[in-house]
Amino acid sequence: MPSKTSYPSIFTCQMCGECCRGYGGTYVSESDIKAIANFIGEDPEDFKARYCQLSGSRYVLAQAENGYCVFWDELCRIHPVKPRMCRNWPYISAVLEDVDNWRMMANSCPGIKTDVSDEVIRRTVARKIEERRRQRRQDAENADSEQEG
Repeated sequence: MPSKTSYPSIFTCQMCGECCRGYGGTYVSESDIKAIANFIGEDPEDFKARYCQLSGSRYVLAQAENGYCVFWDELCRIHPVKPRMCRNWPYISAVLEDVDNWRMMANSCPGIKTDVSDEVIRRTVARKIEERRRQRRQDAENADSEQEG
């Protein structure tokens, strides 16, 4: 049994793009929009008009006719600035709510391993989510100290 700090790898990205296809769209925040627009050399408002759709009151990245994200072309063309929703995959809070979500996601993602216990999945996902939160806090603190200096 792995220790509390050592877990088996439960996800290895296969770069297949299945997470970039369908499934209701990829939500983008205003900071995602600004980063992607800057990366591709677009004005953020033009970017929204050209590459986004509204889903309720929130923007999502548009999908191409093939059902994939408009930025998927055998690889993610915006990988260095991909939206938070993409960066978080597959370590999402829905898995903590119901570990069966992990196994359902594995039906379309060949990189998700299911030959591990529910407890290992829960602990690993919780650890990854907490690592992201700590990193965001640290990034915010660093940005604040840069503005002060």
